[in-house]
Amino acid sequence: MRNLLDTTSLTLEEALRILDVAEDMADTQRREVKKLPTLRGKTIVNLFFEDSTRTRISFEAAAKRLSADVINFSAKGSSVSKGESLQDTAQTLQAMGADAVVIRHGASGAPRTLATSGWITAGVVNAGDGTHEHPTQALLDAFTIRKRRFGDASRGKTLDGVRVAIVGDILHSRVARSNLWLLHTLGAEVTLVAPPTLVPQDVSAWPARILYDLDEAIASGPDALMMLRIQSERMNAAYFPTEREYARRWGLDAARLAALPADSIVMHPGPMNRGLEISAEAADSPRATMLEQVANGVSVRMAVLYLLLAGDRAEHAGAGEG
Repeated sequence: MRNLLDTTSLTLEEALRILDVAEDMADTQRREVKKLPTLRGKTIVNLFFEDSTRTRISFEAAAKRLSADVINFSAKGSSVSKGESLQDTAQTLQAMGADAVVIRHGASGAPRTLATSGWITAGVVNAGDGTHEHPTQALLDAFTIRKRRFGDASRGKTLDGVRVAIVGDILHSRVARSNLWLLHTLGAEVTLVAPPTLVPQDVSAWPARILYDLDEAIASGPDALMMLRIQSERMNAAYFPTEREYARRWGLDAARLAALPADSIVMHPGPMNRGLEISAEAADSPRATMLEQVANGVSVRMAVLYLLLAGDRAEHAGAGEG
């Protein structure tokens, strides 16, 4: 694997390879000594132009558990805030000898620009770009669904026939886009549920059913219900009347939680707006997988970094450019 830029171009074989290697990584994290020597001598740069806590810490933990050296680069307070371009920043990282760059950027397409520009030789991992994609979040979500469904027999399994409903701010969500394409590749049936104002204008090419009624989606019996955060910081207009109205019509409250099939799971990429898109009862329910998603995120990101930097030395070459 040279880069991980999106899930749209991941093949089924590549996606399963990452998920199966993540299973191996998860096994190592149950040991008393969690650290592996796999990436000793490699340097991984976390290049974050947008604020992040979960994703940056997760990538840092993943890199350190593989014994890589980690450099955290925040655009705030750096030369970027003084006007330095992405090209200049990239060339600085190249001079430092970075082997991989994990980038989060507010502009859709910035990771691909970095990967294809020739400015750096390092592998590039997209940690979220604008409203475009967030591939490792989708991979950890798929890993979580697969683990809940198959347990220790997950390796090699697809998600054929699994029904996943993604609910909320689809318009601004890179998580929704990455999940849609990855889940479709893995064989899942995806339903997108949102107010009409929070659905992108043209979704005719998307492999998903579109609904505007959460109760209708719940009545169809999803295996996983993924609630999305309302991204107020990306909204420059009123997309729904009030927060109370949104919570009433599209929020997962105790009554809707009870209406889900007994074995359905509740997911959220975090951070959660409790009382808006999800109630405290739903967030703290045994059905909720949020803490599992965080733990699984480290294993999945370990797998991605391993395949990026050591996969070519392994018996299998791993995933191609995604």
